[in-house]
Amino acid sequence: MVLKLFKSLHRTRQEVFKNDTRALEAARQKINEEFKNNQNETSEEKINELLKIASDVEVILRTSVIQAVHTDSDKILLIPRKDLLQDNTPYLDKPTKKRES
Repeated sequence: MVLKLFKSLHRTRQEVFKNDTRALEAARQKINEEFKNNQNETSEEKINELLKIASDVEVILRTSVIQAVHTDSDKILLIPRKDLLQDNTPYLDKPTKKRES
């Protein structure tokens, strides 16, 4: 379970920060550091808590982080991944009433 989550975090890191060597390296170091710092943990409760945190981080990275690239001094190009693209329901100030059939 721990190794699977470790690998999953690294795969997500590679996808989320693709082509950004500085972010890739920083994320790699942080993931490795967190797992190394807790490798001798023996409390099942603490291990489960740490696994939950790692799993939550993986989901947040996958679903919330978007890459942006400076294309000009005042322009940024956003590069969304498929995981981020979702159908969006437009906001309406005054919702329309449903008609009864």
